[in-house]
Amino acid sequence: KEGNHMNKICIVEDDPALRANLSELLTNAGYGVVAVTDFGNTLNEILSADADLVLLDITLPGENGELLLHKFRAKKSTPVIMVTSRTMETDEVISMSYGADDYITKPYNPTILLLRISAVLKRSQGDSGAASSYLNLSLNYSRGSFVCDGNEVSLTKNEMLIMRLLMEKQGQIVTRDELMTLLWDNAEYLNDNALTVNISRLRTKLADSGCEATIETRKKQGYMLI
Repeated sequence: KEGNHMNKICIVEDDPALRANLSELLTNAGYGVVAVTDFGNTLNEILSADADLVLLDITLPGENGELLLHKFRAKKSTPVIMVTSRTMETDEVISMSYGADDYITKPYNPTILLLRISAVLKRSQGDSGAASSYLNLSLNYSRGSFVCDGNEVSLTKNEMLIMRLLMEKQGQIVTRDELMTLLWDNAEYLNDNALTVNISRLRTKLADSGCEATIETRKKQGYMLI
């Protein structure tokens, strides 16, 4: 597209029909596409694609996606979105998501997938190393963690999403509605109470790691990182 660097996406999906659908969807959305079709040495295929983003299925012939992600992360920090199936346990998804920038469950909504891809690309190209900082706190998107005073603390997928939005809007109120909208597709049973639980777990992690930043509740309005 004119004046727009065409981002290249590497599709790692062993189902030929799904792979073709994905290729078509992404090509129509204006992306360059490289699809892996040989799963004899998947890691080399992904590395040689030299893509701006990798869409990686967790269930692959040979090595599973989780193992591939670890090996790929050791060599490159390219954004990765994992594709998982709804039957997976949430804990597995959360532990797998360390190292991945996002994940989406099958069967996925094409619009949601394109939104996720666009958001991950925007983040990764907007800030080098995909990290942001505030006071003595630095957030590392690609590792799914934050560091305070040298202590690295892992975050669950939902905690990461909440923390990232609070960091992006430092000193501004983030409404509960905004947070619920952000999380709706990442949790099967997300409700108001689950949001409160996630916020309180985040507060505990921040306090335990010696963080200067705190999350303040603004009555009937939302939350703010101060």
